[in-house]
Amino acid sequence: MEVQETRVQTDRVLTIPNLLSMGRLVGVPLFLWLILWPVFDGPNNDGWALLILMLSGISDYLDGKLARRWGQISRVGQLLDPLADRLYVLSTLVGLTWREILPWWLTAILLAREVFIAALLPILNRHGYGPLQVSFLGKAATFNLMYAFPLLLLGSVDTWIARPAEVVSWAFIWWGTTLYWWAAILYAVQARQIVRGGPGSSPSTV
Repeated sequence: MEVQETRVQTDRVLTIPNLLSMGRLVGVPLFLWLILWPVFDGPNNDGWALLILMLSGISDYLDGKLARRWGQISRVGQLLDPLADRLYVLSTLVGLTWREILPWWLTAILLAREVFIAALLPILNRHGYGPLQVSFLGKAATFNLMYAFPLLLLGSVDTWIARPAEVVSWAFIWWGTTLYWWAAILYAVQARQIVRGGPGSSPSTV
């Protein structure tokens, strides 16, 4: 397995990987508007919403890949990338749950994970640490969910591909949810090690 470089390599802000992350952030409110418009008696724009989700997944892969390949890993990118990931997951949860495409209990499980992580941040800050960097496991969990949500949206459309898309989407959802919580538990373990100054106290992964 490839070992991913995570050290800051540049102080530049306007790099291609960072611009991709910024573009994903801009897409968050646009996606929410498109997915929720039918709730307020607007036209159905699920096709455009699906396209934005797919593009966000592609850019999520590319920004990290290009940053490592071109030596453009920056502190700004390390902050923007997980922020964009979390906002897309949260906005998708809100949109699909409001549309009753995603069951509320699954949304509650995923949101509880975010609350769990957020509760650890003040502890880290109190001991002089910021948020930990994204781990391979956490990124894999996000990839699973970001692939699952477009397929779930596609599964809600009355077409021949709806049933296969729904089955595959739920496979990704269960696997992604499991990894999402597993990464959170490892986050808590490492945060505890950092606070206590024990083995593995370097803030290198989330």
